Amino acid sequence: MTPPQAKPIQTAVIVAKLNSKEAEDAAAKISGLLAAGKVKTYTLLPLKVEHGIALAQDDLKKIKTDLIFAIGGDGTTLRAFRSFSGDAPVVSMNIGGHKGILSEVQISSLHTAIDAILAGKYFFDSRIMIQATIGRKVLPPALNDILITRANLTRTPVLSIKLLDDEISQRMDGIVISTPTGSTGHSFSIGGPVLHEGLGCLILTPVASVNRMPPLVIPIEEIYIKSNMDMNLVIDGQEAFKSEPDQIVRISRFPHDAHFLRLRKSGMRQLTKLGF
Repeated sequence: MTPPQAKPIQTAVIVAKLNSKEAEDAAAKISGLLAAGKVKTYTLLPLKVEHGIALAQDDLKKIKTDLIFAIGGDGTTLRAFRSFSGDAPVVSMNIGGHKGILSEVQISSLHTAIDAILAGKYFFDSRIMIQATIGRKVLPPALNDILITRANLTRTPVLSIKLLDDEISQRMDGIVISTPTGSTGHSFSIGGPVLHEGLGCLILTPVASVNRMPPLVIPIEEIYIKSNMDMNLVIDGQEAFKSEPDQIVRISRFPHDAHFLRLRKSGMRQLTKLGF
């Protein structure tokens, strides 16, 4: 998908970490700076700031916005992409987050960053997203990963994984289907590789495979997974759903890519944010 083109910012939406005074203060500063630059600003309730129009998510989806500010940690950024799936780019600001691997702006450089954005000195960084379908139920998109894990903690299910014309069945606790963006998340914590964010591929990382099935980097193709037991599906570590025994879960590429607004080019962002 072609990323949006750089253009003057006329409207913006601010999404802030819930129950964070630090994030709310940063949102107020951003709103003031945008107002000075004649940018019309909205906020996602319950966030309310001066110079911002507070609206519910359904109302904000009806508004054409040029930019979304996600203020908090990576969790807030993931929530912003799920809440406003489409072409609007996101600028991620780490306030009170753990590592802020997705973030572009720190509080110390806030004024400089807003000046650059208003001057059009930025570019877009596009990332693939994935989506799960259970039967006819389409789940929210994931920027990082989809975890499929056992619901019964005393029994180990058999998972069938089909990719193109190949299908394998393995006994394991679950599996993580990760994008390159999410390769530093759950997949990495259980032995998966770190991939450059711009790659067009996915990672299948087994969770406690009895036969020690290794992680596998695959092309972006539809994946079909079913289990002989009830399973839980977790989207980006934030939303959970259930699948029944022998119910097919289809994992596919989400029609819209995620677009980050970036101020500088980075070749090893993930490693530097991980502390290497």
